[in-house]
Amino acid sequence: MPFDPNEMDDLRLVTLAQLAKAGAWQLELAHDRAEHLLIWITKGQGVALLDGVRRGIGTHNALFIPARNLMAIELMRNGFGQALVIPDSANLALPQSVQHLRVRDVAAQAELTALFEAMGREQNAHRPLFHSAMRAYGDLMAVWLRRHLPEDPAPRHSAARRLVIAYCERLVREYASGASMANHAEALGVTPTHLTRVCRAETGRTAATLLTERQLHAARRLLITTDVPVQDIARHLGFGSAAYFTRFIQQHTQKTPTALRKSVRPAA
Repeated sequence: MPFDPNEMDDLRLVTLAQLAKAGAWQLELAHDRAEHLLIWITKGQGVALLDGVRRGIGTHNALFIPARNLMAIELMRNGFGQALVIPDSANLALPQSVQHLRVRDVAAQAELTALFEAMGREQNAHRPLFHSAMRAYGDLMAVWLRRHLPEDPAPRHSAARRLVIAYCERLVREYASGASMANHAEALGVTPTHLTRVCRAETGRTAATLLTERQLHAARRLLITTDVPVQDIARHLGFGSAAYFTRFIQQHTQKTPTALRKSVRPAA
């Protein structure tokens, strides 16, 4: 096979269902990812937490979510969307901020759909140099995205929105620090009551809920994707004890950490 210089870039095309193959929680709980996502929704409606605000999403919406941005996506059962998973190593020319495009132009819709379909064929066929081909389609998707960015600069965020964005950024960096919601509020120079009120108004979730969801997502991911002992996961996520971590998991999943881990592992 000819040398494929882009093999390590590892662009992947998946459906939203595949991103949540272990359960809807993988997308619906507030979390962040190590890779960038370009999502194209072609059927259905839903809601998303993006850039510190709750948004309605629907058919022919394109979402670009840079790595390490707090996010959550809930698409109705009959919805369908695809996501291009883009590692930083791919080094595509991408926007630096979250983008939510409602694409109304039929030609633009068809163009992006065709790019996703072509990339899907390359990924499935695994022909020689398919990594290079996928990188080329990734470049074209990045061009499409930049061509359709709003020409007018985004309006200045309100003080409430800026506070929620700052809190979301703290959760990305420090969800495993053991800090409470009140600790985060103090660091941001506001009261827990004010932070809670603003988060609920902007995101539909309280500040405490956002912190809990981020911790729960990390805990469930580590339990199902690694064999790290439960007590080590608890320590890594800033819980005071394995017993406290176990109660946390049971409260939110109705299973112990060990039972949760076994429930998604095939029987030996």
